[in-house]
Amino acid sequence: MSQLGAAHFLSLPRPDIFIGPPVGVPDTTTLAAHDFDVDTRTGFMPPQMPLRRLSADWEQWELTLEDAISSRLQLGDRSFIEEVDKEKSRSWRDRVRELPILSIEGLKSSETTLRRAHLVLAWIMHFYVHSLPVSEPVRIPPSITLPLLQVSAQLQLPPVLTYSDDVLYNWFLESSQVDELPTETTIKCQTSFTSTNDEAEFYLTSARMELAGVDALELMRSTMDEAFVGDDIAIRRITDYLCQLVDVIHRLRAMLLDVKKGCDPQVFYHDVRPWFRGEDSQSGRKWVFEGIEQDPTLAEPTELSGPSAGQSSLIHALDIFLGVDQYSHERSLTGHTVDEAQATTAAQKSAFLERMQLYMPRHHRTFLNHLSNNPRPLRALVFDAATSPESSKGGTSVLEAYNAAVMALKEFRDAHMIIVALYIIAPARLYEAEVKSRSSVTQPPTRPGSESEYVTEKHSDNEPLKGTGGTDLVRFLKGVRDQTKGALMTL
Repeated sequence: MSQLGAAHFLSLPRPDIFIGPPVGVPDTTTLAAHDFDVDTRTGFMPPQMPLRRLSADWEQWELTLEDAISSRLQLGDRSFIEEVDKEKSRSWRDRVRELPILSIEGLKSSETTLRRAHLVLAWIMHFYVHSLPVSEPVRIPPSITLPLLQVSAQLQLPPVLTYSDDVLYNWFLESSQVDELPTETTIKCQTSFTSTNDEAEFYLTSARMELAGVDALELMRSTMDEAFVGDDIAIRRITDYLCQLVDVIHRLRAMLLDVKKGCDPQVFYHDVRPWFRGEDSQSGRKWVFEGIEQDPTLAEPTELSGPSAGQSSLIHALDIFLGVDQYSHERSLTGHTVDEAQATTAAQKSAFLERMQLYMPRHHRTFLNHLSNNPRPLRALVFDAATSPESSKGGTSVLEAYNAAVMALKEFRDAHMIIVALYIIAPARLYEAEVKSRSSVTQPPTRPGSESEYVTEKHSDNEPLKGTGGTDLVRFLKGVRDQTKGALMTL
């Protein structure tokens, strides 16, 4: 593998075309885009429309999912559920238990069919788990346990809904043109729990951001190409690329905030979010995978967090590229090291974000690993350019551009905290206040809530709101935001 490999992770216009390098230039085609499942036109999103249905051999899975969606199953931890809805959910779960255990052998030859199988089985499992009454234990039947764990082992993903299920592989195009690329305006949501526009827009907001992130990936590639040259001209070009990156991150921030246009916070919090919670946010309610002993190659799942924006490879790539993920272990430009408490906190946050990478498609994890191992990281280059005695004015300019990019990423995280406050914190506090105000009467709150959600997130004023993976949501997001801001470099 050549040293220049990581700099050319998106250097080919098409992943199936290989053109020999000019004389004297190392061959970097072994690290072409297709090795990472990253496309030069769509980024981490696949350029081809995801499979919409498995073949006849697995039709029973597809029909079971369709039945759950069309039946409008209710959350089992609702305070008040009509008896007819309870019976509908119970009947559907009985049918899931009666499903035969289907072999996945015919799925193994295709990544796209495995992805579809993971999506369908994980969605069925979440419908099954979250339609259960809170008084019943979570025991996932063998008809779902075995194929889901087997498919997950093939994909090297946890057996639970992930960001890739909800966003990367959960879209379609109405166009009949087979080779049409997805765009921010043409993609439609494929699968949802509630069949509401609010849920669809929640997923599509992230999908549109992934597509817009292609511009950021291209600027990363161009920057890394110039970093290996490192002369004054290269520094000037990198400065320009970083200024462009600021604009891209600002656009991503605006797109994130635009979720408010199509997704109502109350609908999201009460009707959508509870469906994709993982075991980690179930307040000690363990998920038991029945039948796992029938396949000795399978292991008891240890990663069962639900989908999260923290599983977006795009945001991780920006962190790695700008060095935000590692700065706390380095010396600042003034020569001072961060204190031990800061380093410990940063390490804990990094450990969580690294764990979220386990929920990403394995090729994307490989991409991030190569990006992390870049022999000429941007932060070091900016440091050298800004502090070198021979540095021209370009050294100051590239430092300013780098800091502007870091600040743009910090502002993106500010926007994320705004969304969290609007979609999780405010509805949680409103519901808690409503429950307290009605505690002396039998009448339920005007908005039916989830009892387990209340226990997990709103049990008392002293308990923190929980995010994916059981983290203290507010403290974690503030910490990541502050760590980003702390990556600013000063002379």
